[in-house]
Amino acid sequence: MPQNSALMQLVPFIAVAAIFYFLLIRPQQKQLKETKNMLDALKTGDKVVTRGGLIGLVTTVKGEELEIEIAKGVKALFTRSAVGAVLPQSK
Repeated sequence: MPQNSALMQLVPFIAVAAIFYFLLIRPQQKQLKETKNMLDALKTGDKVVTRGGLIGLVTTVKGEELEIEIAKGVKALFTRSAVGAVLPQSK
């Protein structure tokens, strides 16, 4: 009987751990994977928004550095991690 009681005391801790995994850890890992895929797929011609809020067009991709045209004739150098989102191409 005491073994059964000890096991029953562990059940709430296991349940809380499972809830944390499925509600917090797993979605965060999925979001990090999606962000990494988005940053790896950046290419010349993509319209992007930086984490600072600047909107521009990627003109050059050199490894971890991107040259982004933020205004006509104005280019700035950013790291890939500075990009917050890729905007859909306007037609």
